[in-house]
Amino acid sequence: MNRTLVLGGARSGKSAHAEGLLPGTAATYLATARRIDGDADWDARIDRHIASRPASWRTVETPDTDALVAALDAARPDDPPLLVDDVATWLTGALDDAQAWERTVDLTPERDRLVTAVARCAARLVIVSAEVGLGVIPDTRSGRLFRDELGAVNASLAEVCTEVLLLVAGLPLRLK
Repeated sequence: MNRTLVLGGARSGKSAHAEGLLPGTAATYLATARRIDGDADWDARIDRHIASRPASWRTVETPDTDALVAALDAARPDDPPLLVDDVATWLTGALDDAQAWERTVDLTPERDRLVTAVARCAARLVIVSAEVGLGVIPDTRSGRLFRDELGAVNASLAEVCTEVLLLVAGLPLRLK
């Protein structure tokens, strides 16, 4: 099965590139972002993403591991392709749910559940994730936690994907 991981930094063009990998006809967009009460900027970002998608695409909110894994497991080979956007916002939610910002938590089971669901997903799948491990070491525990956990999940996803791309300045580089 064709599984593509699209990595990139902030504003690298990773989401737009990932969307371009899918046909303009039917697709299912698995949205991992959670709305945050009172955050108008975040709501506007989400709304811009929704407005930019083809009208024929279906959006499924998958803000936690259970919802995302269920959507991946429900896919069949003849279903329209799936786009997961994105793993970094899924991870933020998983860290929130585990209260990992305040205490040490092993997120390996959550990561393994996601990676296993990706590996067995029967439909064409494109996954978007941020690449945050290329630069400065964060000076806060939470920043290092996020960087380390995202690096681990990206590496695990890359193992089970048939194609891995890195977007730099809007240009795709094929890693696998």
